[in-house]
Amino acid sequence: MSRRPPAEDPAQDSPRVGAPPHAAAGLPAIGHALGTAHRQMGVRRTALTLLRVNQKDGFDCPGCAWPEEDRRHTAEFCENGAKAVAEEATTRRVTPGFFARHPLSDLAERSGYWLGQQGRLTTPMYLAEGDTHYRPIGWDDALELVAGELRALGSPDEAVFYTSGRTSNEAAFLYQLMAREYGTNNLPDCSNMCHESSGSALTETLGVGKGSVLLEDLHQAELIIVAGQNPGTNHPRMLTALEKAKRAGARIITVNPLPEAGTERFKNPQNARGLLGSGTPLTDLFLQIRIGGDQALFRLLNKLVVETEGAVDEEFVAAHTHGYRELVDTVRETDWQSTLAATGLSEEDVRAAFEMVRASRRTIVCWAMGLTQHKHSVATIREVVNLLLLRGDIGRPGSGVCPVRGHSNVQGDRTMGIFERPAASFLDALAAEFGFEPPRHHGLDTVRAIRALRDGEAKVFVAMGGNFVAASPDTQATEDAMRRARLTVHVSTKLNRSHVVTGARALILPTLGRTERDRQAGGEQFVTVEDSMGMVHASRGRLAPADPGLLSEPAIIARLARLLLPDSATPWQEFERDYDTIRDRIARVVPGFEDFNARIREPGGFTLPHAPRDSRRFPTATGKANFTAAPVEFPRVPEGRLLLQTLRSHDQYNTTIYGLDDRYRGIRGGRRVLLVHPDDARAQGVAEGGLVDITSEWRDGSTRTARGFRVVHYPTARGCAAAYYPETNVLVPLDSTADTSNTPTSKSLVVRLTPTEETSGER
Repeated sequence: MSRRPPAEDPAQDSPRVGAPPHAAAGLPAIGHALGTAHRQMGVRRTALTLLRVNQKDGFDCPGCAWPEEDRRHTAEFCENGAKAVAEEATTRRVTPGFFARHPLSDLAERSGYWLGQQGRLTTPMYLAEGDTHYRPIGWDDALELVAGELRALGSPDEAVFYTSGRTSNEAAFLYQLMAREYGTNNLPDCSNMCHESSGSALTETLGVGKGSVLLEDLHQAELIIVAGQNPGTNHPRMLTALEKAKRAGARIITVNPLPEAGTERFKNPQNARGLLGSGTPLTDLFLQIRIGGDQALFRLLNKLVVETEGAVDEEFVAAHTHGYRELVDTVRETDWQSTLAATGLSEEDVRAAFEMVRASRRTIVCWAMGLTQHKHSVATIREVVNLLLLRGDIGRPGSGVCPVRGHSNVQGDRTMGIFERPAASFLDALAAEFGFEPPRHHGLDTVRAIRALRDGEAKVFVAMGGNFVAASPDTQATEDAMRRARLTVHVSTKLNRSHVVTGARALILPTLGRTERDRQAGGEQFVTVEDSMGMVHASRGRLAPADPGLLSEPAIIARLARLLLPDSATPWQEFERDYDTIRDRIARVVPGFEDFNARIREPGGFTLPHAPRDSRRFPTATGKANFTAAPVEFPRVPEGRLLLQTLRSHDQYNTTIYGLDDRYRGIRGGRRVLLVHPDDARAQGVAEGGLVDITSEWRDGSTRTARGFRVVHYPTARGCAAAYYPETNVLVPLDSTADTSNTPTSKSLVVRLTPTEETSGER
């Protein structure tokens, strides 16, 4: 196969800025998707691979967690999905020769984009203490090194076992089983940094920390509220569901500080209307919310519902809820003008939204990180639930809560037990099935794990996928913490920033990707994933592995566990040999997975039970759905400062950078940009196209600075600005987290701007 050279590392960001478009997808999306795929894979490999994405007999896209229709298009993927697949199925390779040419000091100066563009990892690589280069190491020696370091710790709680959302159900179950049999609940995952606030709020109010809707519910909804989410970039296939809902008569309210092309108009590339016509306008009412003002908005909607005769579903409230009177008293006492000021909206905007809510008999609220990464995020999502409970919109077709997850199996990982605070019932089931007593004390989440590494309380860090260093807040603190570890281990498919910020010793363990054939001693294997709506389905790779020596994630875990736990009665070797044996154990431990092996072989998989959705049963402490009453919170911004949110570009998925363009915002060729309203830029004394340093300010008097960002005039909400992560993660202090969920507050940073001529900055 041909080898296509990777892109050179750009010397600096010099973006070309044009007007943002007002529609997403269409022919340009097809062109960009196929162009990226061709550069990475070539024509034949592109066709063989993309036609398998998200098909019932194919593999699950390694991108987002959006579910598939039962009847699927031949091209069941979006532009960003095609990019994700292309980067995994690329013909580019990172061999031992690459590491011989590039010392760690060189790699540490490269951008995350450049590192990811080098291609697939092929060989286990080891960085010895004091060495300048990674060097090849055999699998047996590598795994024995990890096991030996773990055995030498003073306590299992000195180890951290991190998990990315791309890990399969089978690998996630084995990973948490190994960690708990070893003796720790230190199982942080990427959920801690994104939807932990959703899980916290939904568990308290509804009793289940997941969304309550299925894909067909969106098609039946009369009103869909999309709040704090940009489907056009982050979950593009969601636009197809919104289009279908619109054509069935639904109305859509979009709540966002920035206008987004995808929610304005969608040109569906799967039909002629989208390719050749004008597409489908999606948003009926755009509420350009002030950053962090979402709780205030939903409080005002709830106030209007409570104070309007006939607007409350009194039958549902009486039969299924708890705490109604307390909520009513709280919302009646809410001051209209001060709460409205927190939203940045007009009274007419809010009342128009209320009329749409009142007219709807079936309402769904969808959200993502725009709601989950504030100090008051859990309170905000509780307020969303309040609205749906007042209207009886839980457990009714076409209605419910819809937190839209990121990675394709981030929800499945949590279902499989990747959680630092596991339920007692889950631990009881593990103990009964495997004959050992799991640890019962709570482990470390992501933020607490960084603190533990920083303080010398954790000494070994093992990551199953992901890019922990780039994904985490407080970049300098995170990097300093990782460098204090005795050993850092990353199971990965490609290079990323986490491989060049190492402990005293470091290992890179390359693994199979979703696209690749997984053949074990028991024959060809498949794995399973859970999507954002609780559907579980199989994923079967078809490509030859990037290198014959690659191991699958389940095989890596099983082999490590045999070395780490030599006296274990768990059949680790059998688990590696045949993944059906893993699924048999999952079926006996995890509720909803009964008869797993038979049900997963049905085309399309199966749906996990959800008590509030299925039967209006609420497994909460009260036995009912819980209203909550809390003060309205929102960020306070001093005079002369702006409120900054971090976000993704369209050429990005989480920390993976596919390219340097964000064409849905009119930006090409650069990432160090600051989107700011023209009036705010003038008030700040900064010119369009000028360079600024962004400094975040915190109540304890501390500041953090990200340098050399190009000012881009953009129609954001007044007083608000936006910039891409991970470049701006440096601005988020480790200790600035959401109440209850401990999620970093990356969406509400008080910042000042300083003109600068410097172009260097944190990578």
